[in-house]
Amino acid sequence: MDTALTIVVAVSLAVAVSTLAGRLPVAAPLVLIVFGIAGSYVPFIPDVELTPEIVLVGLLPPLLYAAAIRTPLVDFRANRRPIALLSIALVVVTTVVIGFLTTALLDVPLAVGLALGAVVAPPDAVAATAVARRIGLPRRVVTILEGESLVNDATAIVLLRTSIAAIAGSVSLFEIGVEFLISALGGLLVGVIVALVVVQVRKRITDDLTDVSLSLLTPWLAYVPAEEIHWAGTDAHASGVLAVVVAGLLIGHKSPIIQSATSRLFERMNWATISFVLENTTFLLIGLQVQSIVSDVGDSDLGTGRVVAVSLIILAAVIGIRLVWIFPATYLPRMIPSVRRADPPPPWTTPLLIGWAGMRGVVTLAAVFLLPEDTPQREVLVMVAFVVTVGTLMLQGLTLPLLVRVLKVSGPDRHEDNLTEATVHQAAANAGLRYLEDEIAGTVSDEVLQRLRNRAQDRANAIWERLGSVDTPAAQYSRARAATLARERAELIRIRGEGTVDQSVLQRVLDALDVEESILDRLAEEETTVDREVDLRASYDASGACEHLRVACEVPTPLTPTGCAECLRDGASWVHLRICMTCGHVGCCDSSEGQHATAHFHETGHPVMRSFEPGEAWRWCFVDEETG
Repeated sequence: MDTALTIVVAVSLAVAVSTLAGRLPVAAPLVLIVFGIAGSYVPFIPDVELTPEIVLVGLLPPLLYAAAIRTPLVDFRANRRPIALLSIALVVVTTVVIGFLTTALLDVPLAVGLALGAVVAPPDAVAATAVARRIGLPRRVVTILEGESLVNDATAIVLLRTSIAAIAGSVSLFEIGVEFLISALGGLLVGVIVALVVVQVRKRITDDLTDVSLSLLTPWLAYVPAEEIHWAGTDAHASGVLAVVVAGLLIGHKSPIIQSATSRLFERMNWATISFVLENTTFLLIGLQVQSIVSDVGDSDLGTGRVVAVSLIILAAVIGIRLVWIFPATYLPRMIPSVRRADPPPPWTTPLLIGWAGMRGVVTLAAVFLLPEDTPQREVLVMVAFVVTVGTLMLQGLTLPLLVRVLKVSGPDRHEDNLTEATVHQAAANAGLRYLEDEIAGTVSDEVLQRLRNRAQDRANAIWERLGSVDTPAAQYSRARAATLARERAELIRIRGEGTVDQSVLQRVLDALDVEESILDRLAEEETTVDREVDLRASYDASGACEHLRVACEVPTPLTPTGCAECLRDGASWVHLRICMTCGHVGCCDSSEGQHATAHFHETGHPVMRSFEPGEAWRWCFVDEETG
């Protein structure tokens, strides 16, 4: 009962504090750690030991899997070089440097120093991305940080286990290399096998609850077998962490194929909830370790001053090693012409931000408890790991937003994202319309076919409308339909209260209303271009444009600068305006009743139009369905 009460209290506090932190200009993990540190000294709060089993088996697999399934495999592959240089090479370098430094500072065997190096080497996925997404770092920076954090835990744990074996006996450099290879290849193989099996099974599951239940089991289906597979009777085994990551990446990539739409919605919400609870509880638990760690260090014969000094030196070294490594790792590979052409060098601010975002987290604090009880200066090593964890979280986590502002680095622009989203929606809608004409026409009535055409185009039009600054039809529809659904729901609740209709029937109707409400296009007031400080201006880079966009760069004189030519003639109204880049004809957009810009293309064949809205300069090629 005490254990259950402790879990309930810890989770409740984590959720409450993280909710409060959402109203503060500080990332939730930092607030939770501070709250946990204070709570560790409160007498009535029970001691909670963050054991390796809890973290490595209970917390790490679901957290890594939840991050892996939402990490696009395409982006991971595109950034495999920087991810590998950070998650493998940097972890090894940090382990070695900290190992020799620890040996010199604490006069312990090198194997002990290397063990501490492996403990403090891997940055934490949750901490880095929580801060990065909150302050709006560039999307590629977040992708690299997430990719690094998915793999580096496996590298660090393999190095730690090898170091622990060296503490107990003698391990050669060759044996270290062999164990690392077995762990990496074994984890990769197990992850691929689990992904293949799970994908084939989930393809054949028709019940959404069963499908999502299998999703919840998958992290441990990958982790446990990998950890249990030993090579030829030795202690070397596959990496369960890497198996989870590989399985998650592959299954997430196959998700649109193997799952139904409702299953994907259920799975997304379930994993989002699990991640929210586990992440916040984990950081609270980190803070709650302080009192016991400080108490154990008091028994050390090194003295408080020396322990503090060693902890701060290693903290500074961990931060410094990453900053020193990141710049050559970023720019030296690009000295190769082929690499440089495929991936031009980023501005110096990008590696600086990645270097400063190397915050440590729960894996560091859990891994240090894997050290055997008879490890020399074990209590000091635990203290060092805690100082590095909390020190990087507080120092780098609190200053990273300031650094972003000083460097004037901007994150993803939601308006540019809307432009890209509109382009993709339009391409999908056009593909659907072509299918309707080629395969469906003639098999249904004209009325049904027109309803299908309208629905296929409405979604794309709603996204295009977000680029403008007026109260668009999609926004009006969303507000009106939401109010109508609320009234319908109120009537259903009244009928339910009378008890005259079977409750299961009523619940199905309520569920249908919920589904419709969830897919409404709710357009917030801030999602317009009126509040932008810069123009929504697509690049006119000829190298990435179609042949029509490459030549249509000069804006012609508008024939009717006050509005749509046809609407002005007929006395009609429009939503947004577009100008033909060939002749200067001004027409209304597809969300307008007349759709005169598109009609002008069909009449004349002029391929490119440009937005004629204030602050917008994006272009659209009707022929190739591309923006520029």
